[in-house]
Amino acid sequence: GAASARTAIPVNGAGVIPAYVRVAARNECYVKVGTVAVTATTNDILVQNADSVILQIGRGDTHIAYIQGTVAGQVNVTPLDNA
Repeated sequence: GAASARTAIPVNGAGVIPAYVRVAARNECYVKVGTVAVTATTNDILVQNADSVILQIGRGDTHIAYIQGTVAGQVNVTPLDNA
């Protein structure tokens, strides 16, 4: 099975953590926003294959965790400016 991984939330055009991010996935995955210790499970936000979600970033959130569903794939996290 897959293990949860995490990455820092990318900064926006102003160089700061954005208020919102768009998360897109090639295959089914689950994501969760939090601190440097955040871990995703299959009980977190589902991103379907070839789909995306927009997530609000809370104060203190610095990282996003993700875990694959049944098949390995890619996850893309894009900061949204002027949101």
